[in-house]
Amino acid sequence: MKIGCHISIRNGYEEAAKTAFKLKAGAFQYFPKNPRSLTIKRWNPKDAEACSRLCNEQGIASIAHSPYPTNLASEDSQLRQATVMSLRNDLEIAEACGSVGVVVHFGKYKGGDTLQGYKNIIQCLHEVLSDWQGHAKLLIENQAGEGTKMGTSLEELMQIRNLSDCREHIGFCFDTCHAYACGLWSSHPNGWSELAFKASTLGYFDHLKAIHINDSLYPGGMRKDRHENIGKGYIGELRFREFLQSPIVQSIPLVLETPTPQDGSHLSEIELVLGLSRS
Repeated sequence: MKIGCHISIRNGYEEAAKTAFKLKAGAFQYFPKNPRSLTIKRWNPKDAEACSRLCNEQGIASIAHSPYPTNLASEDSQLRQATVMSLRNDLEIAEACGSVGVVVHFGKYKGGDTLQGYKNIIQCLHEVLSDWQGHAKLLIENQAGEGTKMGTSLEELMQIRNLSDCREHIGFCFDTCHAYACGLWSSHPNGWSELAFKASTLGYFDHLKAIHINDSLYPGGMRKDRHENIGKGYIGELRFREFLQSPIVQSIPLVLETPTPQDGSHLSEIELVLGLSRS
């Protein structure tokens, strides 16, 4: 199982990979540029190549995450253009770093016609991917339902991919906290097995490339996107043990986006996750 955490690129992409290696992590996530801006980044190809080489040698999976302002569903033409250019920049960096892909949130639409929001997402994806030739994919992440219910169901995610002319470049990132928060992952005892059956039936697992493994600070169904450390939230160790022992989960890179423990390292939490996956 490849499990890791989010790591800063403050000292470069290669250094982030080295940090993951020191943590004995099999995976890590990073922001390819400033997480609070869509400004295009001029990056160091040699640094990215060194990151790719180290990850390949050590069997580490890296995953990029698009900046917070990224919104596939936006109506604003200027923001749409900035988003398209930013995502291409993210993809190019991810490709150079040898990453699985770039995680992007489903998108939030504030207009009255939700259907238009879905159309905006499909069009934005087309503009980003129509001439993309790389191996790195855009990985659409399920949402918690905070502020909008868009992107909270597997059917929505699958339909967006199926309607895209560039679907071969689109995969998914599953966030456990988001799924629990919106009720997609039910809190009753058979919650995960029911979700897994639906995901398998829809073909969702065929395109799942990354997992954000986070506990939830709030009870399920409240649509609150607040992460908690594994086993200390409302999902709890029992549900995570069942989740982590699913065959499909054990073959996909997992990344912790939980609060940094008091000792300043996610090492103990990585070890906890590995333990839950085995017993």
